[in-house]
Amino acid sequence: MGHSRRSGRSKYNTEKSMTEFKIIAKTFQGLEEVLAKELIELGANNVEIGRRMVSFTGDKAMLYKANFCTRTAVKILKPIKEFKATDADEVYEVVKQIDWEQYMDVKSTFLIDSVVFSENFRHSKFVAYRVKDAIADYWREKTGDRPNVGISNPDLRINVHIAEDEVTISLDSSGESLHQRGYKTATVSAPINEVLAAGLILLTGWHGECDLIDPFCGSGTILIEAALIAENVYPGVFRKEYAFEKWKDFDGDLFDDIYNDDSKEHEFEHKIYGYDINRQAVQIALDNVLNAGVKGIVSVEQRDFYEFEKPLDKAIMITNPPYGDRITTDDIYDLYETIGKNLKRFFVGNDAWIITHHEELFDKIGFRPSTKYALFNGSLECEFRKYQIFDGRLKDRREEGLEIKSDEEYLHNLKFKPHKKNEDGEWGNDRQTDDESHYFKSKPYKDKDKPYAKERGSKDKEYDYEDRHRERNERWRMYEAEDEEEAEIINRHLGKWGDRMIHPSKGGKGFNRKDGKDFDRRDGKPFHREGREDRRGEERERFTSRESRQEARKEFFSGDGTKKPFGGKSFGEDRKGAQYDRHPHRDGGRPERKFDGQKGGGRPSPGKKDGKK
Repeated sequence: MGHSRRSGRSKYNTEKSMTEFKIIAKTFQGLEEVLAKELIELGANNVEIGRRMVSFTGDKAMLYKANFCTRTAVKILKPIKEFKATDADEVYEVVKQIDWEQYMDVKSTFLIDSVVFSENFRHSKFVAYRVKDAIADYWREKTGDRPNVGISNPDLRINVHIAEDEVTISLDSSGESLHQRGYKTATVSAPINEVLAAGLILLTGWHGECDLIDPFCGSGTILIEAALIAENVYPGVFRKEYAFEKWKDFDGDLFDDIYNDDSKEHEFEHKIYGYDINRQAVQIALDNVLNAGVKGIVSVEQRDFYEFEKPLDKAIMITNPPYGDRITTDDIYDLYETIGKNLKRFFVGNDAWIITHHEELFDKIGFRPSTKYALFNGSLECEFRKYQIFDGRLKDRREEGLEIKSDEEYLHNLKFKPHKKNEDGEWGNDRQTDDESHYFKSKPYKDKDKPYAKERGSKDKEYDYEDRHRERNERWRMYEAEDEEEAEIINRHLGKWGDRMIHPSKGGKGFNRKDGKDFDRRDGKPFHREGREDRRGEERERFTSRESRQEARKEFFSGDGTKKPFGGKSFGEDRKGAQYDRHPHRDGGRPERKFDGQKGGGRPSPGKKDGKK
């Protein structure tokens, strides 16, 4: 649609560019299917959806297109080595065997980005250090010199991804996160991510068929992403640089062909409207709209939502109102009640899509959504809901033939999984957060041998809190001793560890430490009175005899007393590490770094359209 393009089109090695290889596109949780559709439309093969990722195969042109054309990808990675390892030294040895001459030379600068989700690898930075050492030693042995690490604008970005014992070494073809389009001159507090904004629009199915309204537009991200979608302008036109442009095998002519191809762009016959109560936000949105070159189809005004008016033509509303967390209002509940009232009064016959962080705010709107999507806005668990606004009762409108849900929405609702709720009834797991740096080819690792490691609600075996305590209590009872003889047998084993001493129990009811105090085996607190009732009921009958306890001990001790029970952990240690068994340690990657600037390329500055600003 008239965007200035890179100059220079020439022939390139078609046979070389057509060689296919595996590619991984990272995205946000909940947008995997949207990204998969984008990639299929671009010509990707063997598309498979994972968690926060889509894997596919394609040639060099497909790699360039995935970076330049996709709206919902965060990073595009090219795997060069996949293997299994249990420690950083094994990773070092494999990485050192890679033929790094294919990807860099001794004068190149490189940077390691490591993401680890594993019990074996506790520290992602240490993994990065070992990979760096392997590359440096490879070149030192080969040339006597070594390449340098480049913190800012390196020649080669290397991604190390570890999920349990599966290690993937990839080349980062994107560089900066792809959400950094390049059209923004400024932003407001709590802005919505460009990738998320584009994903919201694509989830609605809107491609410019009618007007679009965002009454809480902020810095204009949804407005601009909608304009680019409506005119089918690829988001890469504003980008100054991609990491793959520094690769040894970079094909500049091939990328020029992709960059200069505007054959699929088209005119948008409707209008996009944005409103915000904040004057500064409106001015920032106007500047960003101008810089993106979409001023002709996007209108931004300062207006309070309490003054919302009925649109003149059919429209769709896609908006991200304040959540009351980072951006507050005088009465957040009243605001959402007003959203519901104004939709009912002024938006009949149209659809409204709203994303927010709190379920009670949705309740204040007062409508039943026809479909819902569970997403993340940064680290905040959110839902994106569709509301169909119509007059009268739902039952009557259905009898009149109103289509409430499409077939696609109906199928989506059947498999919809909402966010889990914490103890306060809010969306969000206190022990787990969304990390865009990590992706899963399948479900996260769970230790299937431990009942308490099962995910709550799992179909194969539900999480059983009582099973966990029952198993633990049975282990404690193996340490009961009726007399000195039985106590000596147990202490022969415990003495190998030197961390506990058993004494004969009083009345078969207590577990005694070295100080001789009676302790309740369930909560570890001393008895304060005689005759305390045993809370384990009939379970205790299994261990009332010396023989039954002896048989139970055989399952955990070897005959010579040298084997530790509970997988080699000392007495009670299995309880200390239980939280880590259920929630493996996760280290995030390094912060994203901006490039220092543009090296050549002759690409236009953001906002130039038809050669004019």
